[in-house]
Amino acid sequence: MSGAKRAKELNETELTKVFSLLYDRFGPCHWWPAESVTEMIIGAILAQNVSWKNVETALGHLKSRDLMSLEGIKRVPAEVLEELIRSTRYYKTKARKLKAFAEYVDTEHGGDLQALLALPLWQQREELLGIYGIGQETADSIILYGSGQPIFVIDAYTKRIFQRLGYFDEKIEYQGMQQFFMENLPQEAKLFNEYHALLDSLGKSTCTKSNPDCSACPLAELCRYRNQAVMEG
Repeated sequence: MSGAKRAKELNETELTKVFSLLYDRFGPCHWWPAESVTEMIIGAILAQNVSWKNVETALGHLKSRDLMSLEGIKRVPAEVLEELIRSTRYYKTKARKLKAFAEYVDTEHGGDLQALLALPLWQQREELLGIYGIGQETADSIILYGSGQPIFVIDAYTKRIFQRLGYFDEKIEYQGMQQFFMENLPQEAKLFNEYHALLDSLGKSTCTKSNPDCSACPLAELCRYRNQAVMEG
């Protein structure tokens, strides 16, 4: 059965079942881990294509130098910033992204981050996507976790899990998958927040890219990937 056809069958009831099974296993995930909105945003930019452990190292370095602010990011020399975030891979590019974000807030919103975060959801998203280095996942993370507005974040874990469940094929694009979740779940930031965190918990611990532990997966009964493996085994 094609991913497109399965997607039509994936309604609010089944999406809620997936959520409940994950919540029963992992409980509340308390994501995003940050002491401030600014730290959350810096973390989201640094988290691109790297594990969170590496991001935590970089955030610790920034805190130790009192640079956990957009003003701090602006004033620190680029080469110093690069060294402080070296643990996050592509650190030269990420340093440029951080500076571009800080400069944008300063130029377009008078240095007032809250003014940007207070914008209506889709207007804010459009602005964020216009900033160097801010892609859809990062923009949506900032909107959901930074401004508290309901938008569903799609990341590699979400794609992997729902493709293995059999609901979407590999060709589905970010916008299409996001739209489906948002049309079939209540528009609640708290729900989107927890759902995203639960999927990440499963992707990191069980539904891994290589050698997933299907025997320990709370979604095993729903999973096409696991059922095929059982039949072929």
